[in-house]
Amino acid sequence: MSDAGRHFVTVDDSTAGQRLDRALAVALPTLTRSRVKALIESRRVALADGPTIEEPSRKVKTGERFIVDVPEAEPAVPQPQAIDLDILFEDDDLVVLNKPPGLVVHPAPGNPDNTLVNALLAHCGSSLSGIGGVRRPGIVHRLDKDTSGVMVVAKNDAAHHGLAALFAKHDLTRIYRAVVWGGPAAKEGTVEAAISRHPVDRKRMAVRRAGGRAARTDYWIERRFGPALAPMASLVGAKLWTGRTHQVRVHLAHLGCPVVGDPVYGRRSRNVAAPPSLSAFQRQALHAAVLEFRHPRTGREMKFASEMPQDMLSLLANLNSVK
Repeated sequence: MSDAGRHFVTVDDSTAGQRLDRALAVALPTLTRSRVKALIESRRVALADGPTIEEPSRKVKTGERFIVDVPEAEPAVPQPQAIDLDILFEDDDLVVLNKPPGLVVHPAPGNPDNTLVNALLAHCGSSLSGIGGVRRPGIVHRLDKDTSGVMVVAKNDAAHHGLAALFAKHDLTRIYRAVVWGGPAAKEGTVEAAISRHPVDRKRMAVRRAGGRAARTDYWIERRFGPALAPMASLVGAKLWTGRTHQVRVHLAHLGCPVVGDPVYGRRSRNVAAPPSLSAFQRQALHAAVLEFRHPRTGREMKFASEMPQDMLSLLANLNSVK
């Protein structure tokens, strides 16, 4: 539902004495405070039968009546493109979907179109009320191009703000499944190792003993393939407690069992017993399997799970067949 149009807000005792941007954000919950501040500074807020207000910090008084003029969201620069999506849930605030491997999330140099954003613009249409005044989906987390699995996307400013807060506080559950070379020595454990940019290759992330951002990943082995003491591969589950770039891939590589097919942190196996399907796998065998969070508007607990895509299932079936 669009929040565009003219809104009238009368100050009551509950917000009297507060900043104008805060009071209006309380009265208009579909708009974030930063969005209200931008509207004030662009001269779109005025006293009824009075002057335009340009100071977001102005204190409001009981009984004052303001007119808030919210313009139609501007068309997004990316163009809508009809691309099939596997939608798990959708309402006025959110879209939860199962992203396939190979789909880039956001347009960027080298991938200007045919992205998830292009697909969502076509799928959602006018139900996008605008993120920061632009009619576009609110991307609060990303999966790498070749990582599949569950993602949540905001359809309006308020949902975007609420989801961003959940991710910033890590107040949600994210579980991944990965096929890795070899396997961790322990059946389960925790990696607590800070992550930052690689000191030489700036396209990579790396575990750093000094500096970096704190990162924690719980892991467990779901299945080993091959000899118990020296498996050729393992199916591993991983739960993120933080959300650093490439965190699962970096932490599993740090354990000595990089994700199969990972072009950045992986390696080829020297195990002659390993089937060709392992070395020939065309992407990192990583899937975002579970996402749990509270709905940013209703507070309802939501849980979504998705099955691994066919290429990973075929890889596991092939590993199961190896004696």
